[in-house]
Amino acid sequence: MLEIAGLSVRYGRHRALEGAALQVARGEILVVLGSNGAGKSTLLKAVAGLVPPDAGASIRLAGQDIGALDPHRIVEAGLALVPEGRGIFGELTVRENLRLGAYPRRARAGEAARLAQVLSLFPRLTERLAQAVRSMSGGEQQMVAIGRALMSAPDILLLDEPSLGLSPLLCGELFRALTRIREAGTGILLVEQNARRSLAIADRGILLENGRIAGEGEAAALAADPAIRRAYLGAAMS
Repeated sequence: MLEIAGLSVRYGRHRALEGAALQVARGEILVVLGSNGAGKSTLLKAVAGLVPPDAGASIRLAGQDIGALDPHRIVEAGLALVPEGRGIFGELTVRENLRLGAYPRRARAGEAARLAQVLSLFPRLTERLAQAVRSMSGGEQQMVAIGRALMSAPDILLLDEPSLGLSPLLCGELFRALTRIREAGTGILLVEQNARRSLAIADRGILLENGRIAGEGEAAALAADPAIRRAYLGAAMS
């Protein structure tokens, strides 16, 4: 389980995140909703070790304090981030990108099995293993990015706006894959602008507003709450 308490982050004088607290269990999807600038990406980056939290924050994964670890140590502990923009290596092939994901020590023994799992989740990658990633569509590149993260054998997967820029068809494929990842036992902390689809697959949700958690609850309850629909979800839920 991922357990976060008292997580605050500042950039200079700007406080981007204030006292965030949440939990994500294995086999659970927690979606984070909020407007641009609410602190969603900062939350993921802080958990992944890419930005330093303020003193007093607690970030624990399976009971281990990971708040002071370097990013590669956090991956080794069982957490993987798919950042907004994907962060893939465009000049490398699909196979090479996926193999890089299996570099952590925890992932090496089961590399072949995880590759089979990734190709089962995203069948279209099977025929593109030798293709340079830069020549693929945005949706296919997102599949590579998620597949590479899964190759590290994470207990918890962090996803930052995975459906951004994808066609409706590929969005559907993506959210079905996230459901299967959850069913396989991986916990998912999902930042997503597509409120309707993310709440449809999530177990729980939190609402970020100006760096603070402004609400939380079961995903179905959030989706049905008229006030939350107006304030946070808007046309995405129509």
